[in-house]
Amino acid sequence: MPTKIDIGDQTAPLRPVSSMTRADPNEVARTAAVDFARRLVPYWQATLGTELLGAYLIGSLAHAGFSRRYSDVDIALITEAGLSAQALDRVRSEAAALSADWGPKLSVFWTDRKFCRGRFLPLDRIDYLDHAVVLMERECVRPARPTLEETQRYLRGAPFANWTENAQRFAACETLEPKDHKAYLRTLLYPARFCYSWKTGRIGSNEAAVAFVSETRPARLDLSLITSALQCRQAAANPDSLFPARTRLPSQVDACAALLVG
Repeated sequence: MPTKIDIGDQTAPLRPVSSMTRADPNEVARTAAVDFARRLVPYWQATLGTELLGAYLIGSLAHAGFSRRYSDVDIALITEAGLSAQALDRVRSEAAALSADWGPKLSVFWTDRKFCRGRFLPLDRIDYLDHAVVLMERECVRPARPTLEETQRYLRGAPFANWTENAQRFAACETLEPKDHKAYLRTLLYPARFCYSWKTGRIGSNEAAVAFVSETRPARLDLSLITSALQCRQAAANPDSLFPARTRLPSQVDACAALLVG
């Protein structure tokens, strides 16, 4: 079940705050991002009325590993019949008006009560089932859990093709533009996330995925590159020092492609 959080509790969420946690800039940013998400809920309730069945944190805000620089604010909206383009635009406009810092980072995952419409792919459904944190809930609606076979079928499609395209693009680049820092770091980390979900049928933090491949050691996968990318993300650093390693990306693609035919 999604983790319940009282929307009126201004100290939520999810874990006790120690003196060490308060000093962690990623945790400070995470607390601010959750507060932003919480303050959005009344606007969405006013906009969607009884159509809104629930609003939830997913992604790194829900399952750890939030980066003050690289993470999005991932929110799942479950509605009666889905969201119109006009309603989705209004949701995003309200977010942008509420915070110039967090509004542009909002990523909305939405669907209807049957999980047939909208933007809610298999890994999103798994994330919702395993990690979602309730911001508001009028009715708890749960989809069927994707099987491992369904998850693998999804992963071998657009996710693998898009990552391969990005890997090839970066491998051929001569320079790394600042606007591509996030995409490049995500491309470096994706082999860990891919292997983790392919083998387990689950989704988790980058830390969990990197720990998994470090333990299972998939053949031919360059673990040192993935670990360095994770350290860069945790430090909210520029990935320029990792750019010379772009030439190793095609080999990372080959290593993951071996899973597709294995």
